[in-house]
Amino acid sequence: MKRMLALCLGPLVAIGILLSPQPIFDPLMDKILAACLWMVLWWITEAVSISITALLPIVLFPLLGIASISSVTAHYANPIVFLFFGGFVIALALEKVALHKRIALHILRLTGPKANGVVLGFMLATALLSMWISNTASTVVMLPMALSVYHLVKKRTKKQKKKLKRFALSLMLGIAAAANIGGMATLIGTPPNSVMLAFLNEQYQIDIGFFQWMVFGVPFAALLLMIAYFIIVRWSYPSNLGRLESAHQIIEQELESLGPIARKEAAVLSIFSLTVLAWVLRGQLNSWWPTLALTDTHIAMISAMALFVFPVEWGKTPCVLQWDDTARLPWGILILFGGGLALANGLAQGGFIDAIQVYMQQQAQWSSVLILFALVTMVLFLTELMSNVALVTVFLPVITGIALGLNMPVLSMVIPVTLASSCAFMLPMATPPNAIVFASGHVSVAHMVRSGFWLNTMCLIMILLLSHFLIPLLF
Repeated sequence: MKRMLALCLGPLVAIGILLSPQPIFDPLMDKILAACLWMVLWWITEAVSISITALLPIVLFPLLGIASISSVTAHYANPIVFLFFGGFVIALALEKVALHKRIALHILRLTGPKANGVVLGFMLATALLSMWISNTASTVVMLPMALSVYHLVKKRTKKQKKKLKRFALSLMLGIAAAANIGGMATLIGTPPNSVMLAFLNEQYQIDIGFFQWMVFGVPFAALLLMIAYFIIVRWSYPSNLGRLESAHQIIEQELESLGPIARKEAAVLSIFSLTVLAWVLRGQLNSWWPTLALTDTHIAMISAMALFVFPVEWGKTPCVLQWDDTARLPWGILILFGGGLALANGLAQGGFIDAIQVYMQQQAQWSSVLILFALVTMVLFLTELMSNVALVTVFLPVITGIALGLNMPVLSMVIPVTLASSCAFMLPMATPPNAIVFASGHVSVAHMVRSGFWLNTMCLIMILLLSHFLIPLLF
């Protein structure tokens, strides 16, 4: 019944606006508002898949006379969509050859045999993986190893139940937090970053380079990871278990089971390393050979194609990836990008952003700092309840209108709000990593809220400081 009500609510609200005897704004703006509210209501209630909701502009905009179907569908093929597609393909290759697991185990090997060191190792490994593969995949990889470590430790320290419980909590919550934090470090690490980049590129011709983002994204994520470690491991759930030789026994066994690095792993590692290097050196490469005109999307697509084209051994097949492997790609996220861009373009063409800008210009008494504080706080807590991609998609046009109305640089508001959408630490339903560790049975909602609230508070402080001091210097 709830689902049916949610399903009917979107179209009913849209029809109510379209059939209203008195227009709310003007005929075109009312049509766009109707379509926008329909999408927002379905995204919030998740009456249908959020990716299916993202297809609504293709159906509604031509029917309502907002835009032609060719102009609407063009947004679903934006270059940033293909940047993320390339990133997905590289992540798929890392997972297929288990290279991500090998990298994670080597990181865990370096963090020492103490209980807190083991948790830190799992957090570092998860965060590093989440920079390049989805936070869901990185959590799925790390959780079984973490549970194996916990069960072996439990066998050897049966009498310390309270300490064991805290160790399990810190391990589970640490992995979930690290999975969410790691994605913020790169443009392909989490979908909201790519949604933001595509929106800025299309609406304002603002381009943020892959390396340019990492210059502040990596230090920001690293500092936030250390704060999360302190809150979860040192303050909320300190285990005081001391040395855990058994943990390193499991890590060594896992590495031994992987065996020596295979040709496919070496091939993927080479392509992955060259891709990251090309992203970092893109500006320099373009200055040496201006005719290349390389973009981050070019680099991602070249690498993605290489994984399908070049055989692992010359003259032999198969290559690293086959087309059948793409069945595991998150195609829905790519559609979601297109739907968000189509919606944002409709709002811009209809005059909504201009209207917000004019309204904000009339509010001279409002403080830009307080407005940013309110927006970041609102997004921080809304992202606990709805998809962060849908949240960013809906908010970005509004945020840019506010920034322009206050005569502030667009990036000084857009980047903080985008980062805030990835700070979902309080509830199991907020993000897949939270749900996965919650399903382990070691974490309750109360446990997650306790550490998550303080993590969210620290994120708020860090994001506001970042927007004030660092963003104006880098962008």
